[in-house]
Amino acid sequence: MPVRQSTAVWQGTLKDGKGTVRLGGGAFEGPYSFASRFEEGAGTNPEELIGAAHAGCFSQALALMLTQAGYSPEQIHTTANVHLNKVGDGFKITSIELDTEVRVTGIDSNTFNEKAQAAKEGCPVSQALAGVEITLKSKLLA
Repeated sequence: MPVRQSTAVWQGTLKDGKGTVRLGGGAFEGPYSFASRFEEGAGTNPEELIGAAHAGCFSQALALMLTQAGYSPEQIHTTANVHLNKVGDGFKITSIELDTEVRVTGIDSNTFNEKAQAAKEGCPVSQALAGVEITLKSKLLA
């Protein structure tokens, strides 16, 4: 299996500095700063990138679970809400809420929810983030 790589460069102090992050494949490169992470400033932040990775991983895991069960998913739309909170003297990602809406025909809601839960548990990013509370809200679209 290939090893994936991303890079970050930070210049300056935490509050006044600035940085850039770049995905190894070159699909994204963008700025980040204190303001984009801890306030509402322009740019990205590590938590958004974790959220994107988690949403993407979960969506692929769910597609796999559904396909293995004999269903053909048409669309899986997942949002990951990553919560960064002050804990003690520092900060911690305290929870991630996965919210997915799926269009797949011929499946009953119990089977769908079972496959969605299995995808949440089996997704490699969920496993890597096992120290964080991860919740799932799944909706089967007609």
